[in-house]
Parts: sequence; C-alpha cells; structure tokens
Amino acid sequence: MASLPTSPNSIGLYVHIPWCVRKCPYCDFNSHELNGPIGESEYVTCLLRDLNSELARTNGTINTVYFGGGTPSLFRPDSFAKILEHPALQNVVEVTMEANPGALECGSFADYRRAGINRVSIGVQSLNPKSLRKLGRIHSIDEAGVAVEQAKKAGFDSVNVDMMFGLPDQSIDMAMCDLDQLVAFETEHISWYQLTIEPNTVFGKRPPTVASDDDRADMSDAGLERLAAAGYRQYEVSAFAINTGEFECRHNVNYWQFGDYLGIGAGAHGKVTQQNGTIVRTQKTRRPEDYMGDQKTLARDIDRDELPVEFMMNVLRLNDGVDNRHFNYRTGLSLQKLEPALSQSREENLIDPNRISLTNFGRNHLNSVVERFL
Repeated sequence: MASLPTSPNSIGLYVHIPWCVRKCPYCDFNSHELNGPIGESEYVTCLLRDLNSELARTNGTINTVYFGGGTPSLFRPDSFAKILEHPALQNVVEVTMEANPGALECGSFADYRRAGINRVSIGVQSLNPKSLRKLGRIHSIDEAGVAVEQAKKAGFDSVNVDMMFGLPDQSIDMAMCDLDQLVAFETEHISWYQLTIEPNTVFGKRPPTVASDDDRADMSDAGLERLAAAGYRQYEVSAFAINTGEFECRHNVNYWQFGDYLGIGAGAHGKVTQQNGTIVRTQKTRRPEDYMGDQKTLARDIDRDELPVEFMMNVLRLNDGVDNRHFNYRTGLSLQKLEPALSQSREENLIDPNRISLTNFGRNHLNSVVERFL
C-alpha cells in the first residue's frame, strides 16, 4: 500500500514544452501549434534560468522529472541532455518524456534514452482510424504500433501508452477493440481514461456526439475487467501498471500524494511547502514568447481552509490512498480538520476505516465524496 514518502525532502520537477504540430480539439493544455522555428536553444536557456530561480523556493531534492506538453519529442535529444546535466538533477531516478507517434522528428527513441530519458509516455489515444480523425490526431494506427515497438526496444525502464474511451461516436465494442489492441502491445504501463469535454476547446464550443453516461460507465467497467485479466493493476483512477511498485509513475504518484513539485516552462504550475508550513502554488507566464521575453511567476498561498479538499481531491484518486498520518505530514493540519465528513464517509462505507482511501463502493462516488470536504 502507498505510505509516507521514503524521503521527506523528495520533490518533483515538471518541465513544460508548449509546442505541438497540431492542437487537438479536446485539448485544454497550454499548447501552441508550430507556425515557424521554435527557438529551441533559447527556450532551453530560459528553462535553466527558471529552474535556478525556482530552486530558491525549496530545500527539497528533485527525484523525478517530467517533460510534458505540447509535444516534448519535437525537441532534440541534446536539449534534454543539457537540462538533465543541471547539478540539481543529479539525484533523479525517473525522467519521463511525453511523445506522440509521428512527431519524433528530432531523434529516435534510442537517442532520447541516451540523453537521460528513462521513461516514455506515448499519446496513442485510439487505434481506430475513424476515431483518430475525429480526435484530430496526426498519426496512423501503423505509426502508433511502430512507435510503441521502437520505444520498447530503446531500453527505457518503462513505456506508458495513453488511450481514451468515450470518444465521439464510439460504441462499447469499439472501445473494447481499442483496449484489446493496446493490451497486446504489452507495455509496462497504461493510462486509460475517459474523454472529457472542456469548455475552452474546439469540442467545448462544438460538442461531438458521445455515448450516454450509462454506456460510458459500461465501457469503464468492461475495460477495468480486461485490464485486470491482462495483469494490469489499477493504482490510480486512470493509471495501470504491471507489477505495481516497479512501474508506477513515481512523478505522478507524488502529485497524487499531495507532494511538492517545481514547475518550469511556459504556463507550468508548481506546488511548494515553505519552511513555515505555508503551501504555495505557482504558475508561469503562458505564452511562450512572453515566457522567453520576461519570465513572470504568479505565486499564491493556499488558504488553510482549502487544504482539506485539495488534499482529498488528490489522494482519493489512488486506489490504496494514504496512511492517516499523511494528512498532517502534507498539510500541517490535524486529522480533525477532515471531520465530520471523514467519519460520515466511513460510516457509509465510502472511505476505509483505517486509512484515507476509498472503498470499492466509494470509488464509484469519487466526486461526491471529495465534495464533502469543501
């Protein structure tokens, strides 16, 4: 079971690379379509300057790095190597890079592995040609398969593949066919999650036709059964790993355990606990050109009254949750601060009586349980 972190000083580093070849209609991340040269070297220089500035906020040791986007694999392998050579990153044990099939234009997976990346997350999203077109994806099914096989051969410690369900005009049979093909890749990790329609997206403005709530619930139930039968253990709402503990995404587990992390790059977010116990959230300038021109960081103290719901919103996503002591460890508050919602949820068999984790019954009511702690 998930427990207190082995090192109280362990933190993560999120690095945002905001460019992509094409903005997907469902994407609400800070990503920008390429309209010319990226200015890659200049951006890397800005990232390193940003990192030096952020390090002043913490005495923590960075143990994980996550390059997200956008499409980080649009950057050259030597750009990642330059970042990872920073003295503050010498204790890192996990380095993840997001990649899209068809967007490995600057090097092979083997090149990225030699640069210091040891975990890769490939955004496949579907293995149905019609679904790919409706999602605005630029790759084909064949390119997805080739990318996964190349990643497996490159020597990464772990390969993750992202896939969504509840897609436009997707039936339950289509969703299960997608998942069966994904399982056949035999990667160490799978992220399988439901498409959500976000307001500030193309889909938000022109919503596609998607399956009913009941059908999507059936997709979820059937998918969970198939993943379990294939040997994948669900350790978080949308994360599944073979031999959990060895192939869990450590960087994301730190998020879900309400751990600290620095965020650098255009639009990146961070969360840092100060020595006085105050927890600060940070956000960088969103537009890449503004970020490279005059880096600005917005910093906001999290109000103590907001901490219970922020904490529960994260840790209840983990199947094993956390030890009861973890609330005080991460927030500085007494467990009593979660009352009476915690006791009530335990009485109703929604939360485990001995730790902060949802019961099997409670997992079906995650959002409503979290709302109790507002």
